[in-house]
Amino acid sequence: MNTYKYPKMHGPVPPQDTRLDTRAIVTEAYTFIPAGCQTDIVSSRLPFWDNTLAWVIAKPMASFASTFSHYLVEVAAGGGSDKPETFPGVEHVLFVTAAVLEVTIDGKAHKVESGGYVFLPPGAVWSAHNTGKETAHFHWIRKQYDAVDGLDHPEAFVTNENDVESIPMPNTNNGWLTKRFVEPDDLRHDMHVNIVTFQPGYVIPFMETHVMEHGLYVLEGKGAYKLNQDWVEVEAGDYMWLRAFCPQACYAAGDSPFRYLLYKDVNRHMPFV
Repeated sequence: MNTYKYPKMHGPVPPQDTRLDTRAIVTEAYTFIPAGCQTDIVSSRLPFWDNTLAWVIAKPMASFASTFSHYLVEVAAGGGSDKPETFPGVEHVLFVTAAVLEVTIDGKAHKVESGGYVFLPPGAVWSAHNTGKETAHFHWIRKQYDAVDGLDHPEAFVTNENDVESIPMPNTNNGWLTKRFVEPDDLRHDMHVNIVTFQPGYVIPFMETHVMEHGLYVLEGKGAYKLNQDWVEVEAGDYMWLRAFCPQACYAAGDSPFRYLLYKDVNRHMPFV
């Protein structure tokens, strides 16, 4: 069984003689937030969460994410929430990257360790607590569920990326892999949160230009990502948001796999607004 390591989510405020980080980029087509931007002083607190800090790296707003939000969350020992969500109709993915988070869903408790993945449909009754001694870290992706008449809501589930098979992309000799936590033909789901891996030297061999909005958090390694007209060097802890139809491609660099957590909206008609 593979045991993956994940980057630290944030760091302290740099000393006064630090060279300013010039890597952050915000455009109408994409946003790039390097790991160095996530410091102690840019954290947020959330209603009804005890001993918890969150770093918001994507939120619905003009010229940014339109379908989802993405938090990096740190829960100290004894912290957590019995009322984690304050908006109705929201679905969630939690992805734990350090220590253990106890997630209770409809009365059943789950010990979610590092690499653990939790899907929570809208209407689920859930809570999350850190009952251990070490600080727990997790990604929290939230989306307003797009219900369709005649389709049931999907069920909640808990798994771990170590238990999910990596599927090779066609004609890539296992150099480009995707872990899918939800079957692509399950139309009850209106979002996918997958883990994509490129072995060193492998690439997206064409300029993807598609309707899905993306959020990408780099879990491991480094690479170069083509975002609209720009090549941007990225590494573990960096985050990218890509607007629908933003041209994109990438190649893996270095001597270790290049892995990222990928959000995309799927399986729904385009609304007329």
